[in-house]
Amino acid sequence: QVQLVQSGGGMVQTGGSLRLSCAASGGTLSNYAMGWFRQAPGKGRDFVGTISRSGSTYYADSVKGRFTISRDNAKNTVYLQMNSLKPEDTAVYYCAALLARLIGTYSSKVNDYSYWGQGTQVSVSA
Repeated sequence: QVQLVQSGGGMVQTGGSLRLSCAASGGTLSNYAMGWFRQAPGKGRDFVGTISRSGSTYYADSVKGRFTISRDNAKNTVYLQMNSLKPEDTAVYYCAALLARLIGTYSSKVNDYSYWGQGTQVSVSA
C-alpha cells in the first residue's frame, strides 16, 4: 500500500510561486497516475491537475498556464509548481495516487484515487 507524504507550501504574496512535493513510499510511483486537488474552507475538494504514468498532464482551467505537474519516478516523487499565485488559490492542497494499468490513464475525479497525502496549506495574500 503506497503512502504519500507532502512537503512544501506556506504563505506567499499575490504573484509569487511555491512548489509542493509528494513523496511515495511502500510502492512504486511509476505504477500510478497522480493527481493534485485542493480544498478551500467550507468547500469541497476540487481538481487541480493530474499526470499519467507516461507524463501526460491535464489541468483545471483555473490553473492552466500557471501550475505545472511533473514526476520523478527515480525519486518516487511528484511535484506541483505553482506560479503567478492568486488569493483564490488559497486552500489545503492534496496529492493522490491512482493505480493505473494503462500508462495513459489519468483522472480528474476524487473518487478514482485510492491513496492520499496528508494535505498542505497554501495561503496567498493580496
